[in-house]
Amino acid sequence: MTSPELQKLIEAVHGCIIERPTDLVRLNLSMENLIGFLTMPVGHTNQNCKETDLYFCLHDNNGFNCDHLPEDYQLILDDIGGQLHDTIESPEVAKNFESTPEQLLERIRKIKNV
Repeated sequence: MTSPELQKLIEAVHGCIIERPTDLVRLNLSMENLIGFLTMPVGHTNQNCKETDLYFCLHDNNGFNCDHLPEDYQLILDDIGGQLHDTIESPEVAKNFESTPEQLLERIRKIKNV
C-alpha cells in the first residue's frame, strides 16, 4: 500500500516543475523531501518506490516535462522515473543506475546550491 504522505510529496515536486520560471531552490527542497521520505523506514517500501517511479516515468501523461530545467535536475528526474522501482526487489539494478533513494538524495544535495 502506498503511504498517504507520498502523493503530497509527489504533487509538491510536480507543482515546482510546472511553475514558470521554475524556482530551483523550491524544486530542490521538494525533491529532497520526496526522496528523503523514500529513505525513511515508513517510506522505504516497494509500493512507494514503484509509485514514485511510475509517476515520473509517465511525466508526459501527468502533464509536465523537464526540458526547461538544468541538466542536473533532468538527469535525476529521469532516474527517478527509470530505475527507482528496482530499489526493493532488485537493489543491485537500482544501485547500478545510481537510482536508489539514498543515491538520488545524495545527487540532489550535491546540486542544492547551484
